[in-house]
Amino acid sequence: MPPRSTTPKTAFVCQQCGNDYPKWIGKCPSCGGWNTLVEERVVAPVKGRSGAARSPRQPIALDQVPPDAEVRIPTLVLLGGDPGIGKSSLLMQASASLSARGTVLYVSGEESAAQVKLRARRFGIDGGNILLLGETDLASVIEAIRRTKPLFCVIDSIQTMSSEDIASAAGGVSQLRECTARLLEVAKGDDVPIFLVGHVTKEGNVAGPRVLEHIVDAVLYLEGERFHAFRVLRATKNRFGSTDEVGVFEMGESGLREVMNPSEVFLEERSRGVAGSVVVPTIEGTRPLLVEVQALVTPTSFGLPRRTVNGMDPQRIALLLAVLTKRAGLSSGSHDVYVNLVGGLRIREPATDLGVAVAVASALRDHPADPRTVFLGELGLGGELRRVQRLASRSPASRTATARSSRSSAPRRSAMPSPDRAYQTSKRAYPSSHDRPRAAGHPGRRPHRHRSGPGLAAA
Repeated sequence: MPPRSTTPKTAFVCQQCGNDYPKWIGKCPSCGGWNTLVEERVVAPVKGRSGAARSPRQPIALDQVPPDAEVRIPTLVLLGGDPGIGKSSLLMQASASLSARGTVLYVSGEESAAQVKLRARRFGIDGGNILLLGETDLASVIEAIRRTKPLFCVIDSIQTMSSEDIASAAGGVSQLRECTARLLEVAKGDDVPIFLVGHVTKEGNVAGPRVLEHIVDAVLYLEGERFHAFRVLRATKNRFGSTDEVGVFEMGESGLREVMNPSEVFLEERSRGVAGSVVVPTIEGTRPLLVEVQALVTPTSFGLPRRTVNGMDPQRIALLLAVLTKRAGLSSGSHDVYVNLVGGLRIREPATDLGVAVAVASALRDHPADPRTVFLGELGLGGELRRVQRLASRSPASRTATARSSRSSAPRRSAMPSPDRAYQTSKRAYPSSHDRPRAAGHPGRRPHRHRSGPGLAAA
């Protein structure tokens, strides 16, 4: 009998979906990702779990569940964000707040204990009840959790954890799946809330297979421009509550600070009488915000005009420019268009279409829009303004900045709040369809500004 080969078996594993293939291919047939297959060793599945075994739980009747078990606290939470956005700072400050109620275990696989202490000292955190552990071995981390029994645990980050049962390197698909599953067992079995810090890819998703987001109880993203002070914490998954809530923070020397009135902060440096500046009321979760949309239109110096967008979807801006050209006669084909959302926010809400269209038209004609009017409405391909949902929820944002915004322009079919509220529809912003300006070179009368209708506003 020929001797058995001792060469370890390998497979090519997709780093996005986790499927494996016997040979390398450029495009993953499962998720469609390009160049996502990495060669990893194939090991036999581990029988059982290493570490101290816990006693099995017995099933109980639904009406006999104790009242304290009804408290909705996620046990395993994944926090993602760009490098340097403030994930570790946020969890360090959260650990300092929870340390007043009990012991907190902070596991750092990327930084040493001295580096973590320097950050805590900069934030003014004493940290008497915060235990630091610089470890990347999963078995040692689980042993520390069961030995200290902390009130709260942080794993920074999950990509640095590795298990001896998996032969692949740390950060691989197999390691991420195994480490997350093991930590879920510890969190559920020992009732310890665990926060996992996850790196993100260039597309903005948490690095690793999508199965990680299915394992955990909640997925949070800390967003914002790295060189801006404002951060937005939003939830994309929450088994124990709504994903509509968001938190707005400001990064400073002493860490993250909650912004109680974001609208006032975003508009405090706005210049009056500048063409291309428009205020838009938007909804982030359940919180209404007033943000400034800026547009700059200049003649192009090249054959192909530039379209630069910051904070919004570039494809949506291209669609709005096409609608302005076709339906309003405002052609920007020979101009460079720059659109910026002030404050480093990222907004994907279609209700900002009208504000962006007015800002671009104002910049193109070099005529400032009314500084005391906010604009909102979804713009259709036919040039019509479609209704806006949750319009009544946006009125608190306008009341916080009544000195700046006293009127609003919105589609007439939107559900308006009662007349005693701050929002009032401005009919003057909607000329009728037969009063729209004709295309360049087409004869026609100028639009009447004080007539109402469902069409696109003329800047």
